[in-house]
Amino acid sequence: MSLHVDVSHYHHVLLVRLSGELDHHTSASLRERIDLELSKGIYAHLIFNLSDLFFMDSSGLGVILGRYRRVSEMGGKMVICSIQPSIHRLFDLSGMFKILPLCDDEKTALNVCGVAS
Repeated sequence: MSLHVDVSHYHHVLLVRLSGELDHHTSASLRERIDLELSKGIYAHLIFNLSDLFFMDSSGLGVILGRYRRVSEMGGKMVICSIQPSIHRLFDLSGMFKILPLCDDEKTALNVCGVAS
């Protein structure tokens, strides 16, 4: 299985919906795609919707952490939402939830970013 990336926006929030597998084969292209969007300078915040992401390895965690650093340096927030149990466990074990908020859905994530949906 591969990775499908759907990128959209709502006001000044970049929404990234992932489905499939985020691993060492797909992480570089995801990183490049998100960095290209962030370089436009029109987004203040980033939301990852992981509702259809079924596998992630350490390289995927690296992509997520790197985007967190970039968004934080820009003064924005990054939020994870709609996460599968297997991915939730990986995030929990890696300590990602100590720095990243987790929301049940995109609407709640948008509210965390200060945008009413």
